[in-house]
Amino acid sequence: MSIASVLKGHEKDLGGGFVVRRYLPAAVKQAVGPFIFFDHFGPVDVPVDANHDVRPHPHIGLATVTYLFEGAIDHRDSIGSVQRIEPGAINWMTAGRGIVHSERTPKDLVGVPHRTHGLQLWAALPAAHEEDEPNFVHTPAADIPDFTVDGARVKVLIGTAFGKTSPVATYSQTLYLDVTLQAGQELGLASLPEEAAIYPISGQLEIDGVPLALHTMALLDTRSAQLVRADSAAQFMVIGGEPLDGHRFMFWNFVSSRKERVLQAGEDWTAQRFAAVPGETEWIPLPPKVGK
Repeated sequence: MSIASVLKGHEKDLGGGFVVRRYLPAAVKQAVGPFIFFDHFGPVDVPVDANHDVRPHPHIGLATVTYLFEGAIDHRDSIGSVQRIEPGAINWMTAGRGIVHSERTPKDLVGVPHRTHGLQLWAALPAAHEEDEPNFVHTPAADIPDFTVDGARVKVLIGTAFGKTSPVATYSQTLYLDVTLQAGQELGLASLPEEAAIYPISGQLEIDGVPLALHTMALLDTRSAQLVRADSAAQFMVIGGEPLDGHRFMFWNFVSSRKERVLQAGEDWTAQRFAAVPGETEWIPLPPKVGK
């Protein structure tokens, strides 16, 4: 069977009524390839009085990967990056030894009815790169390979598929695809990385004849090829890569192969030893509970 397991995820309120559906990490699987965190937010109509701004907060040992279908986000970070994030672009922020960033509603959308819809993933860095210098790279939608295969629209956001390679640089084998199928269309997925998963964004999908419901993630048995069929117009993501080089400890926004490192990061944040985001005065306090 092509589906090894199905993750149902859970809803989490990030504050201000901003609810996300979280699939990774999960009890049965900490990560899929390097992806140790997977949040899906929206689609939602944002009320004019909503405040979905995410105040400055820190990261270590990971790379955030932000991808929008609708809406816009203003990104600012402690290394001086300022970037408006819009649909179709890939924004890869390497935290390494430590970075702080904010994610705010652009001024032109404040008080204006709009929709927001997107994904935020974290890729755990290989142990040898956990303490690399922080970095931020914006890859616009125009630079992302966007083509058709057997009638299916495929965007290679990260990695290589169907002979096309994304310009987004990574630290290990990584795959991230955005695929759109019309009703009745099929697409074969072969030569996937050792670990891979499919997550439907919209529509009705079958994987080798097995239905995959919305708001679930299918962990794949990649020893054989998969045939994905759309019973209605559908959009889905494919994620994956080579397995992580060992277990990762997670505490709030911190990821590391060493437990003492994430605890130290928490102490550093409380003592405000991280670099600040230029122009920002707010910050999110360390939460009281420590994760595993």
